[in-house]
Amino acid sequence: EKAVNLKKDLAEMQEWMTQAEEEYLEKDFEYKSPEELENAVEEMKRAKEDVLQKEVRVKILKDNIKMLATKVPSSGQDLATELNVVLENYQLLCNRIRGKCHTLEEVWSCWIELLQYLDLETAWLNNLEERVQMTGNLPDKLDAVNDALESLESVLRHPADNRTQIRELGQTLIDGGILDDIISEKLEAFNARYEELSHLAVSRQISLEQQLQTMRETDHMLQVLQESLGDLDRQLTSYLTDRIDAFQIPQEAQ
Repeated sequence: EKAVNLKKDLAEMQEWMTQAEEEYLEKDFEYKSPEELENAVEEMKRAKEDVLQKEVRVKILKDNIKMLATKVPSSGQDLATELNVVLENYQLLCNRIRGKCHTLEEVWSCWIELLQYLDLETAWLNNLEERVQMTGNLPDKLDAVNDALESLESVLRHPADNRTQIRELGQTLIDGGILDDIISEKLEAFNARYEELSHLAVSRQISLEQQLQTMRETDHMLQVLQESLGDLDRQLTSYLTDRIDAFQIPQEAQ
C-alpha cells in the first residue's frame, strides 16, 4: 500500500510539473505595454517561488522511496527509477523558470533604465531650450553677449553618453519585440526634439560668436580713434600754448 501511495504521489508531482511548464513556459507573451511586462515579471516571480516550494515535497518523496527500498527492494527499485525521472524533470523545470524569471527581471530593469536616461536627457533639453531663449533679447553690451555665449556653450558641452545608452537600451528592447511601439514613439519624439534644439542652439552660438567678434572689433576701432583724438588734442594744446600761428603748423593740424 505504501508503494502504491508513493507511486501515486510521483504521478501527481509529474502532472503538476507538466501543468506548470504549460502555464509558465509555453505561453506566448506579447509585452506591448509596461503594465503587461510588469505583470509578467510578477507572475514569473510567483512561479519561481511556487516551484521552489515543491522542493520540500520532492525531498520527502525521495526519503520515503529510499526508506521503502531498504525494506522492500523490489518495489523500491521500480519507484527509484520513476523518482529519478521526476527529479530530473523537476530540476529542469526549476532551471528553466529561474532563467525566464531572471530574463524578465533584466528586461524590466532595462525598461526602467531607459526611462531614467530619457528623464535625464529631457531635463538637459529643457535647460538647453531655456538657455537658447535667454539669448533672444540681449542688451547691446559686450559683457552681456559674452556671458550668454559662455552659458550656452557650457550646456552644449553635455556628454553624449546618455544618448548612447538610450539608443542601445531602446534597440535592445525593440529587437526583442518588447514595448516596441511605445519605445519607438518615445525615441522618435526625443530624437526629433534633440535634433531641432541642437541645430537651433548651434546656430545661435555661431550668431553670438559673430556678434561678439563685431562688437570687439568696433570697440577696438573706437579705442584706436579715441587714442588718436587724444594725441591730436594734446598736440593742438601744445600749439596753442606756444602761440604758434595756424599757418606755421602742418596741414592736418590746421
